[in-house]
Amino acid sequence: MLFIHEVHEVRGRAEDDFEAAIRDEWMPTLAKEDDARLLWYLHWVHGTGPAYNVVTVTAVRDGAAWHRLADRMQRGDLRDWQTDLDAMRHGVTSNIMLPVPWSPLQDVDFTSVPTTPQDHEPVVYMEDTGWPHASLIDYTTFWETGYFTPMEKRPKDSRLLDIELCFQPAYGAGRRKEAVLWQKVLDNNLLMTLITKDTPAELKQPGMFMHEALNYRDTWRSRLLRTASWSPR
Repeated sequence: MLFIHEVHEVRGRAEDDFEAAIRDEWMPTLAKEDDARLLWYLHWVHGTGPAYNVVTVTAVRDGAAWHRLADRMQRGDLRDWQTDLDAMRHGVTSNIMLPVPWSPLQDVDFTSVPTTPQDHEPVVYMEDTGWPHASLIDYTTFWETGYFTPMEKRPKDSRLLDIELCFQPAYGAGRRKEAVLWQKVLDNNLLMTLITKDTPAELKQPGMFMHEALNYRDTWRSRLLRTASWSPR
């Protein structure tokens, strides 16, 4: 399973038209075939980053399915649609991603993915991207043993986050030493505490995640993303 992660720099006046193009054209068009499904459509939360930035994640069954989809967009039935979409944005940054071995989400049952708008309360995700100075394998293994596993042992009602996916760029598709944690925010009140207060000193001591993580990286980015009310997930 491949995951196409895209950051769209949308033109401000085209914000609604861009969203409609993904919701009313891209999502149902993918549903006609068995190659891919749109999973997430998210807004970069206002006040936390560039304006009119949208993140989408599309699941693609395999490399052959990706090639068929890419061919449709370059010279097939989706070429004109993509041209129109390009006119609504300043640019787009895309990565073809693969889940790491311990990622909770490894495969997607396409029959379970909504292909028409499903109205629901927006959900906030925290997307953490790290660029390690250690080896990528050592870094993602540390994420598993030092972050994911301890988190999974805690009751969900006491957690800020739930890790749904951890992925890295496929060969030739992005920065070699990069990995992304895709985390659902479970408690908005805890999120506000994280935003408004410094990390307690005791959480920076040797043996704690924030301290030990510096053995692997000190360059990383965290951004907050909010799903559209119709986003499949």
